[in-house]
Amino acid sequence: MSDGLEQDIRDRLLASPKDLLADRDVMRALVATHEAETGANVIDIRGRAMQALESRLNRLEATHESVIAAAYDNQSGMAVLHRAVIGLLETADLADFVNGLQSDIAPLLRVETLRLVVEGTHDLALPEDVLVIPEGAMDSILHAGRRTPRGDDIVLRAALVLTRPLHSRTVGSEALLPLDLGTCMPRAMLLMGSADATRFMPAHGTDLLRFFAQVFRLVLLDRLKR
Repeated sequence: MSDGLEQDIRDRLLASPKDLLADRDVMRALVATHEAETGANVIDIRGRAMQALESRLNRLEATHESVIAAAYDNQSGMAVLHRAVIGLLETADLADFVNGLQSDIAPLLRVETLRLVVEGTHDLALPEDVLVIPEGAMDSILHAGRRTPRGDDIVLRAALVLTRPLHSRTVGSEALLPLDLGTCMPRAMLLMGSADATRFMPAHGTDLLRFFAQVFRLVLLDRLKR
């Protein structure tokens, strides 16, 4: 160690050398200095190994951060969903249930559109906020833009011109959640729309949405019986 190095810094490094080893910038500078002294014709394997380990550490840290971010997003999504489910359960009757979707539940889910869509004619006395579409229109809406229909799967996609009248506003992406209300009941689905074009994308998972659709279906059936 150079005699010109201040004594207090020297004493600190001797007392705790791990601080020196833990500093990447310092170690990188020391290795570069050593390689410069050895000349261009000499390859220091230790320096190359250190670079490889540093690159691997950077990748591990990036992976670690992405896992933490994903876990946080999932936890946040669960909290949002729980609040929305409680909001559904607190409704008093069918009218309260349907009318509160857009005004109360949509803000909880952080979406711009949340509408119940029912197909065809039926004998059900539904509130005005329920969107009734012609017989056979459900398949056209669900399968629009797909090469091969996938039954009653949840659909996540960029918003289509076809569904814009259902949203009654411009949205960037949409989620369509088919609802099986049982025999002798009309086909139905829950329509979500977001101003964020990346909110609902085909590559995204649907576990939380599927759970919400199941709860929504059960609460809807209960309110229809009242």
